[in-house]
Amino acid sequence: MKLLCFQAKRFRWKSHSKSLPDAPDQEVEEAVTDSLVVFLQLEPDDEKETKKVSVLRKALKHIKWLANKRSLKNIVLHSFAHLGAEAAAPASAQSFLIDLAQRLQETDYRVWLTPFGYFCEWDLSVYGDSLAKVWKEID
Repeated sequence: MKLLCFQAKRFRWKSHSKSLPDAPDQEVEEAVTDSLVVFLQLEPDDEKETKKVSVLRKALKHIKWLANKRSLKNIVLHSFAHLGAEAAAPASAQSFLIDLAQRLQETDYRVWLTPFGYFCEWDLSVYGDSLAKVWKEID
């Protein structure tokens, strides 16, 4: 799994066009302030039953750690299948995102998911310090 995380002053997204033909039709435009924005890519190896639990646990730990560095309680999760060479099957990635969101909500984070299966337009305003922009590879 690969994560690209931003401690954002503001993040706005708007659905633009479908990247997956079977994605439901939807027009979404939302904005969140003071949030951790997480672009993530689940990889084929992460889909294995023996690895799924570990990847989820490590992703949760990293996201919470980074959010807590700035006391952020808002988290936006965005599937971004261009962080590496190979991406997991769309159904696996979507299921992982939903599980991750539920686990974060259980620990009092407010979570948004960008529309799965869509290219989105973004406006992203990021804080300036080095921890505001973090790349993480989880194995």
